[in-house]
Amino acid sequence: MGLVPLIEIAVPATASITIASEAGSRKRPGYAKRDIGGIGIAVMERDAAIAEVTDAVSTGSHMKMAFCNANLVNVAAGNAALLRSLATFLVLADGIGVDVGSWILYGKAFPANLNGTDFFPALFAGARRPMRVALLGGRPGVADRAAANLTQRYPDHRFSVVSHGYFTAEEEPRLLDGLKTDRPDLLLVAMGNPLQEHFIADKLGPQHCSVAAGVGALFDFFADEVQRAPEFVRKARLEWIFRLWLEPRRLWRRYVLGNPAFLMRIARQYAMGGRRSG
Repeated sequence: MGLVPLIEIAVPATASITIASEAGSRKRPGYAKRDIGGIGIAVMERDAAIAEVTDAVSTGSHMKMAFCNANLVNVAAGNAALLRSLATFLVLADGIGVDVGSWILYGKAFPANLNGTDFFPALFAGARRPMRVALLGGRPGVADRAAANLTQRYPDHRFSVVSHGYFTAEEEPRLLDGLKTDRPDLLLVAMGNPLQEHFIADKLGPQHCSVAAGVGALFDFFADEVQRAPEFVRKARLEWIFRLWLEPRRLWRRYVLGNPAFLMRIARQYAMGGRRSG
């Protein structure tokens, strides 16, 4: 993407511990959080998460969302700005990695696996009123194909494309002005971690949308660019292996190197604080 590159900041261990504590203690009203690697992840079922989104839309308020998997925990490690931003988001549990972390640290998994690929179709299918949904990010053309497919599947809602993810810094003010004018109910931001989380935290406010959600590669799935794992693989919580098989060159670092790194981070967190309640 054409935005100014983000610089990863090294954070001393003591600062990381402090941020982790803050992340676990800051709670939006109505639900608890579990601290997984310094990120406070909401403890909630899918219906409760959908209610958070629909409440923000119906009241015209503003909410920022992220989906936390093992990769986001790795990306956020040592990045003080990202950790502090995520402490103000509604962060949902995404994937088996954070469930493993929750088992180690809290003795139980999260109530639901709230990956965006399943969450948003459930949101769109169950919404009681039409929603205005804007797509921002992805490779050129992908968001357009995703919006076209979504319009066909969920005709009660209006889907529009703001831009692909390769806009320049010079183009950004026009893009943000357009969001102010349209103010969609839901803005899906697909730039990958941590670009999308930084963009949502630093660039977007109540004037731009009701809900801004970082969605990673979601547009690829909605546009039928990437095949989803068979249902039995998803039920076995092994979709990450299927994705690695499909895209080994792009994803090997995330999974082959990233998964052990994530487990080491969780082990260090356990060693520092033992089993938690929550």
